[in-house]
Amino acid sequence: MNRVHSGKQRKCRFSVENYCKGAHSHKVLQGVGRCGYCSKIFIDAGQPTPASHPQECRKADDAHLVNEGELTPGITCEEYVSRRKRLLELLPENCLAIIASAPVKMMTDVVPYTFRQDADYLYITGCQQPGGIAVLGHEFGLCMFMPESHPHDVIWQGQIAGVDTALDTFQAEKAYPMSKLKEILPGMMGRSSKLLHNVKTATPTYMDLEAFRNAASSGQVQDLSVCTDELRWVKSPAELKLLRESASIACQALLQTMLHSKTYPYESMLSAKVEYECKMRGAQRMAFNPVVGGGPNASVIHYSRNDQKVKDGDLVLMDIGCEFHGYLSDLTRTWPPCGFFSAAQWELYDLILETNKECVELCRPGTSIQEIHHYSTEKLRHGLKELGILKGKRNIYQSYHQLNPTNIGHYLGMDVHDCHSLGTDRPLKPGVVITIEPGVYIPSFFDGPERFRGIGIRIEDEVLITETGYEVLTGSLPKEVKHIEALLNNFCHGMNAESQNRKMRAE
Repeated sequence: MNRVHSGKQRKCRFSVENYCKGAHSHKVLQGVGRCGYCSKIFIDAGQPTPASHPQECRKADDAHLVNEGELTPGITCEEYVSRRKRLLELLPENCLAIIASAPVKMMTDVVPYTFRQDADYLYITGCQQPGGIAVLGHEFGLCMFMPESHPHDVIWQGQIAGVDTALDTFQAEKAYPMSKLKEILPGMMGRSSKLLHNVKTATPTYMDLEAFRNAASSGQVQDLSVCTDELRWVKSPAELKLLRESASIACQALLQTMLHSKTYPYESMLSAKVEYECKMRGAQRMAFNPVVGGGPNASVIHYSRNDQKVKDGDLVLMDIGCEFHGYLSDLTRTWPPCGFFSAAQWELYDLILETNKECVELCRPGTSIQEIHHYSTEKLRHGLKELGILKGKRNIYQSYHQLNPTNIGHYLGMDVHDCHSLGTDRPLKPGVVITIEPGVYIPSFFDGPERFRGIGIRIEDEVLITETGYEVLTGSLPKEVKHIEALLNNFCHGMNAESQNRKMRAE
């Protein structure tokens, strides 16, 4: 397939192999910049590359930089090319796939929210900037329509990736400036019998084209996520390495936050602490706003206010995750910042912990999230009846659903609820990552034993399905009662001793 720059055929193909050598002698296509780590001239791709972050200038422990041969940290050029080939194999003959980048969302008229690239666009192109549209077809491979750089924008926002970068860095077969889209894309659509597009990032830029409207009116437009979710469901070894690191960062951050909680039992401080610890360990952002529910706030499943003090003797539930180079973590722990579980808290916690461990044991190739969910609901219903929280046989299912309306887990990857178009009834395969997160959420007004009212507990782990069973990616974070209590009380003893030493020195 020929590679085209602004409608003209290029005389030579810039190969993946040549790019991956990372030579610094390439012509500067997008502009001249100075590397923050050395003085060599490099191609500004609008995101880190091996050229802009060279190996010889890199600290051994720096997790933010791109290795030779990688297009984005941890993912090679070849893997991105392979993903496109596999997507084309899934597309019907004479079908066109259109994937727009994520839009920039504004907080105010001049202040944008932090940009996060759409997972499908990043998965296929490796491009981390907004403003582009990728088109894939059997006839030409990958064609990228790229935003155009204007001097005013460069002054305010910096250099962006354009047509040359699409060809030389992202390895597109064709590339055009966005101003050419209305001229080029309708012809591509007209020659296709079916259009698949990313519904989540669909934009009037192509949806308002007559060719797209005609295809939509005749029922020839479908959601591309059916194909991309299939590709993203089973993770490659490189993706699993990033997911393991994301889980490790989150575990370390939440552990430090647990230790912090006895001295600073405030939801807002615990939220700030876990975000700080994640980012200091290399995470680019949180996967979602941390859930920090103290006392009865823990019974609100997606509580997000995080503005209360955790009362002495109450539990705090923290559901957190971070993003490490496009791959997310998601885990939950519940503990008493005071250092000890009450009898009622321990009884409920023990039930949830036992359910968590038994559901993890069920994780293996061939089973499904739905099957694990059915097991968990039976286990929890039986346990809650034994504790006197659920009573009688009539409406017991409805009463249980009020205390736990959630599923036992979900797929995890580039999105928190990854591969949303795939059902939870499909048999799991090696390389799939899921969460196991049993819980119970008893509101203060619940008509049941008073000692259990206002208690919310969830224990969530990330589980990788392997050839022989499973691997718990979040297994380093304590969840046994004895381990949590020992951790909190031994740590606080050390803190008190240090405080006493400072006091004595001051005197």
